[in-house]
Amino acid sequence: MLPPYAETLGLRIDPDHEDGCTLVMPYADGVLGRPGFLHGGAISGLMEMAAIVALRRALEEEGGGRIKPINVTVDFMRGGRDKLTYSRGIVTRLGKRVANVEATAWQDDPAKPIAAARMNYLIVRD
Repeated sequence: MLPPYAETLGLRIDPDHEDGCTLVMPYADGVLGRPGFLHGGAISGLMEMAAIVALRRALEEEGGGRIKPINVTVDFMRGGRDKLTYSRGIVTRLGKRVANVEATAWQDDPAKPIAAARMNYLIVRD
């Protein structure tokens, strides 16, 4: 279900969230930026993977399809520390050819995100 890049980041689907679309990234040397903080690319990758999981699930409900990213905008709000980081993607619009997806990343409290992203994907229906 998860793309291969998710393995590089050590991502897994969080079993504690019933939605099945929440991902968790453990803190490890491979996601380290400056000492004690996550690298922005790792946070962005986590949110992109969460968006892809949410979009694939939405497409499965409509018969499937392939996706290609059009653009990604990331807003970093605070530094990610050396602890578990979570992300959830939400499909805000699923059109015939384009999908809009939002994702947030947080550590202790979903109401206090460390980053947010907006992504647009081209859809090729099966």
